[in-house]
Amino acid sequence: MDTGMLSRRRMLARSLGACAGLTLTASGASPGDNDKTATRPKGFKLGVCDWTVGKATRPESFEVARRIGLDGVQVDFGRGEDELPLFDAELQRSIRRRAEREQLEVASLALGVLNDIPYKSDARAERWVAKAIDVCRAMPTAIILLAFFGKGDLKNDAKGTDEVVAKLKNIAPKAEKAGVTLAVESWLSAPEHLAILDRVGSPAVMVYYDVGNSNKMKYDIYQEIRDLRGRVCQFHAKDYDDLYGKGSIDFARVREAMDDAGYRGWIVMEGTKMPLGVEASCRYDAEYLRTIFPPQVG
Repeated sequence: MDTGMLSRRRMLARSLGACAGLTLTASGASPGDNDKTATRPKGFKLGVCDWTVGKATRPESFEVARRIGLDGVQVDFGRGEDELPLFDAELQRSIRRRAEREQLEVASLALGVLNDIPYKSDARAERWVAKAIDVCRAMPTAIILLAFFGKGDLKNDAKGTDEVVAKLKNIAPKAEKAGVTLAVESWLSAPEHLAILDRVGSPAVMVYYDVGNSNKMKYDIYQEIRDLRGRVCQFHAKDYDDLYGKGSIDFARVREAMDDAGYRGWIVMEGTKMPLGVEASCRYDAEYLRTIFPPQVG
């Protein structure tokens, strides 16, 4: 990596740290002599996906998150054929006002629509990603989840992956300039994710790591988190089998892997099992996660 790229990576990482609670430089290295002024957040923030609580792209999701005892919400852009609901400035203001009223944060934004209208093959998706970067300034947040499931799946799709790499290369300079991270979430393994990131070659493109999805693919999630050091901008907490702590994900080992990777920041719940009802189940999950991922450590 040339010194110019390294400098850009460090500069963007510091910007993202201020906006999103990240603590790593984008290269994954420990802060060096030139980064001694950087501060490391001491703990974690817990959020929830607005679609998990049944309030996708709605201001009311923040009221639910506050009742559960969370720090923020991941907000979806919603669905549309030509434009997406969150592109509307009034809806942005409504969500921002509700977040402020509930004293919560926008953890990140999500383009879940890309599962049905794929980034790899649909011109609308390419336009939406570019427009979503502008929305980040208004919300405000610094991370956009790009979903690659369903019709957008990249697993064993070399041609589709090539198209995505080309499009990410094209949009990355705009994201870099805006201080926004485009976060790839998919069924891919850590090496496959790293291959995409290395091909794109921009600090503005990182991984959105979902422990439940990767465990479902039978990846060693605890090693993957370590292997992706410095390349994960945010995490989804998920367990396909049960409430957190009762299913297949060992969140204590997830925390150990995050410690080794140097990660501090948002953990966003995307619940799949709701045996107690939505709010009670999310509250159970949040209270469990707080025992492992406290807001303050050390």
